[in-house]
Amino acid sequence: MRVWDIHPKHLCRRHLLAEHRELHGLWNILTKHKSKDEGKRGYARRPETLRWVGKRKALYNRHEALVTEFARRGYQHHTPLDERFATGADSQSVFINTIREQKKILKEKPCECLLHK
Repeated sequence: MRVWDIHPKHLCRRHLLAEHRELHGLWNILTKHKSKDEGKRGYARRPETLRWVGKRKALYNRHEALVTEFARRGYQHHTPLDERFATGADSQSVFINTIREQKKILKEKPCECLLHK
C-alpha cells in the first residue's frame, strides 16, 4: 500500500489509479477499523497506514488532489470520501521515502510517471 507524496500530475495513469484505489483502502482502515477485523488489523500496523493516523484531513486532501487530476485528464470519479471523517492534521509531514527518493523510485519503473507536467 502506497500513497505518493509527489504532485499527482507526475503520475502515469496506472499509478494514479492505483494510488486512488489504495487511498480508499487506507481510508476505510482509518475510519472503519475494528479490532476484531483480523484482515484490516494487519494493515493497520503497516508504516504507510501509521503515518496517516491522526491525519485523515491530510489524506482527504490527497484524495481531492487525485480527483482534481482525474478531472484534468478527463477521467470520471464516482467514489467521494465522507468529509465528516476528515479530521486531524491537514498536511503530511512523515515520509517513508523522501520526495527525491519517491521520484527516483518512479523514474526506475517502466512507465510514464514524471513525464506528465
